[in-house]
Amino acid sequence: MTIPAGGQKFAVVEAAPFGMKDEIGYALGDTGNNFTFNLVNSFLTIFYTNVFGIKGAIVGVMFMIARFFDAFIDVVVGRLADNSELTSKGRFTPWIIRMKYPLLVSAIILWVPLISGVPLGARIVYAFVTYLAFGILYSFVNIPYGSMASAISDDPDHKTALSTWRSVGAAVGSAIVSYIVPLVMYAGNSKQINGARFFFGAAVFAALGTVCYVALTRLTTERVRVEKSEPVPFGKMLRDMAHNRALLVLVIVDLVVVINQNLSGTMLTYLYNDYFQNKTMMSIALVFNFTTVILIAPFAGAIVRRFGRKESAVTALLFAVVVYGSLFLVHTHSPAVYLVGLFFGSLGAGVFNLMVWAFITDVIDNHEVLTGDREDGVVYGVNSFARKVAQGIGGLVGGSMLSIIGYVESNRGGAQQTAQVVDRIYNLAAGLPAGCCLVAALVLLFLYPLSRRRVAENAEVIRERHATNTVI
Repeated sequence: MTIPAGGQKFAVVEAAPFGMKDEIGYALGDTGNNFTFNLVNSFLTIFYTNVFGIKGAIVGVMFMIARFFDAFIDVVVGRLADNSELTSKGRFTPWIIRMKYPLLVSAIILWVPLISGVPLGARIVYAFVTYLAFGILYSFVNIPYGSMASAISDDPDHKTALSTWRSVGAAVGSAIVSYIVPLVMYAGNSKQINGARFFFGAAVFAALGTVCYVALTRLTTERVRVEKSEPVPFGKMLRDMAHNRALLVLVIVDLVVVINQNLSGTMLTYLYNDYFQNKTMMSIALVFNFTTVILIAPFAGAIVRRFGRKESAVTALLFAVVVYGSLFLVHTHSPAVYLVGLFFGSLGAGVFNLMVWAFITDVIDNHEVLTGDREDGVVYGVNSFARKVAQGIGGLVGGSMLSIIGYVESNRGGAQQTAQVVDRIYNLAAGLPAGCCLVAALVLLFLYPLSRRRVAENAEVIRERHATNTVI
C-alpha cells in the first residue's frame, strides 16, 4: 500500500503514557455534553408543546432549520480547529477551555418559563433563536472534543478504549438526566409539566457540565501534534473527502442511527407520559435507552479484536431490529413488558453507539492513508454535520408525526389525548427504531469498506508515515 507524501510533521510530546487518566477525562467530556444535550434532545420537544404551547409540526420545522444551519457550522469549526495555532496544550483543548461557558449559558436560557406568557409569535421566535444559539455553541465545544481522540493516541486499541469510555461517559450523563427529569418535571402529583422546574434543572445540569469540562481539559493529553506548513486548500480537501468511501458510508449510517436516537428519546417521553401514563417508568425507560452500553463496555475491546468493529455493529443492529419489531407486533399495554423489550433493543442499537467514535478515528486514519493529510477536525466535523442533519430530520419527523397523529398541545402543562392518538404514539415508538436499525445494518454490511483487516493495515501505514515525518 503506497503512502502519499504529505507536508505535515508530527511532533513528539514528552508526556505520561496513555492511561486511565486519559480514559476517565475523555469520558467526563461526554458526560458534560449529555448533561445539556440529552436534556435538550429528550425533553425540549415536550417542553415546547406543553409549556410554550407550540404546535409539534412547528417545533419540528424549527428544529430542522436550526440543525441544518449548525450542521454547516460543524464543518467550519472543524476547519478552524485543524488550522488553529498549536499550543502547549495541543490544538483542540484550548477551544473547549474558551467556549464551555458560553455554551452552558445558552443551555440554560432555552428553558425560561416566563416566555409561555408572551404572544405565540414571540414564543416561536424566542425558541428558535435560543435553540439555534445552543446548537452553534455546542459545535464549538463538541467538534474539538471529538477531534481530540486521534490526538490523544494513534494506537488503534487506545482509540477503541477512548470510544468505549466516551460512550460510558455519555451514558452516565444521559442516565442522570433521564432518570431525574421525569421525576421532577411535573407540578406536584398532577400530570401537568412545570416549566420552572425545567429551568432550575437546566441550571444545575449546566453547572455539572462545567465541572466535567474542566476535568476533561486537565486529565487528557494531546500527544499526536501535527505541524502544518499551510492549510490544505479547501477545494482539494472536499475532493479528497468525496473519494473517501469509508467517510461517505459512515455519514449515511450515522445519519440513520442518530435519527433513531433522536426519535427514540422523544417518543419514549410521549409514550410514558400519554400511553402508559407512568412517570416512574418513564425515568427507567429513558435510562435503559441510553445506558445499556455500559453493560457492553467491559467487553468492547475483546469483541472488536475478535470480530472487528464493522462486523460486531452489523450483528447487533440486526438483533435490535428483531426486538423492536417484536414490540411493534405485540403492542403491549404493560409498561414492564415494554421495558424488557426496550432493554434488549437498546442493547443491540447501543453497540454501534459504543463504537461510533472509534469508527470516526478509523475514517480519519483512512483519510490520511489515502491523501497524506491529517484532517482530524474537518473529518470529524463532516461526520458531525451528518449527525446534526439527522437531528434536524429527527426533530422534523418527530414533531410532524405528533401533528399527523392528532396530538393536542397546550401551554398549560399538557392536554388529554384520545385512545387512538396514544395507540399511534406506541406504533411510532416501536416501529421507527426497527426500521432505522434495519437500514443502518444493511448499509454498513454491504457498503462500508473498513473491515478488521483493513483497519489494521491502515494503522501500520500510519505508523510508518509518522516515523518518517517525525520531528522532536
